Amino acid sequence: MKKLGVFILFLAVVAAVAGSRWMRLNNPDAIHAGEKTDLYLKEKVSLSELSVILDDSLNAVDDKHELEWAATLLGWKNFQPGHYKIDHGFTYDAFLSKLAKGNQDPISFTIIPGQRQQRILSFLSSNMQFDSLALSRALNDSLFMVRKNFTPESMVGHFFPATYDMYWTLSAEKTLDKIFQEFNRQVLEALQKRIQEVDLTLSEVLVLASIIEGEAIHDDEKPTISGLYWNRLNRGMLLQADPTVNYAVNEQRRLYYKDYEVDHPYNTYQNRGLPPGPINNPSLSAIKAALNPEEHDYLFMVARPNGYHAFTETYAEHQQKSAEWRSYIEEQQRLKEEEG
Repeated sequence: MKKLGVFILFLAVVAAVAGSRWMRLNNPDAIHAGEKTDLYLKEKVSLSELSVILDDSLNAVDDKHELEWAATLLGWKNFQPGHYKIDHGFTYDAFLSKLAKGNQDPISFTIIPGQRQQRILSFLSSNMQFDSLALSRALNDSLFMVRKNFTPESMVGHFFPATYDMYWTLSAEKTLDKIFQEFNRQVLEALQKRIQEVDLTLSEVLVLASIIEGEAIHDDEKPTISGLYWNRLNRGMLLQADPTVNYAVNEQRRLYYKDYEVDHPYNTYQNRGLPPGPINNPSLSAIKAALNPEEHDYLFMVARPNGYHAFTETYAEHQQKSAEWRSYIEEQQRLKEEEG
């Protein structure tokens, strides 16, 4: 009878220990975060390295020794590089198996329009695992250029503005491929018929679109601006587009008289026709505007306080509107000085 009691007690202890272990292993909040946390593993890590990251750096576990015990019991020893979200509670097995198999969570980033190429490249290298050197090598690969069918001068026009979901460890070349594929889908395929109809090459369309992008604040004004530049091109006039001068002086600021005289191939106050390449990555609305200019007789425009432009057909009218704009700026400056 005594032996039976000891045996029952033993079974109870075993059951209690097993139950405790089962509960610990299947705790739905074993891996947790007070708020959404992003775990980035730059390279393959061991269990001990992961436990330090989760405990000391992210505070995502209550006991790193229990984490190591659970991982050893479950057979997870090494964990793959990648981006992993901790946005809810996980059991040990659910989370550790995800990292061991490299089942990443994609990251999301948005390329905005009107950006110069270097700024886009810096943005990409800061959001993805690859560095700027790897990105530069991919872009300078002559075979890559041939496959994409564009030149270094026209490349920036192909960085299509959109929101992208990608795996953080994707290579520089594959990341670029996805971006340029989106350009092909949204522009080359969707607008192919109109591109073939206009009296400009695709590269020239992107150049004109980039100037429209740099000039316009409001989308609904882009076709009007496009029509103005088409009118100037058709008449053999200088484009005299301020955004190209900003590009030439490498600064986004108010321009001075001396800036318009800078000797630079992109300065459309000094060089007739379109510049050698796009000055930024134009939006889809700017590309569509370049392909579908509004029909009118405007040749001149001047900025207005609300971000729109005043359009005129003659230089005399343009001078009058310019004088009104200068008066407005001078008045704003006077009021600012009085407040200061």
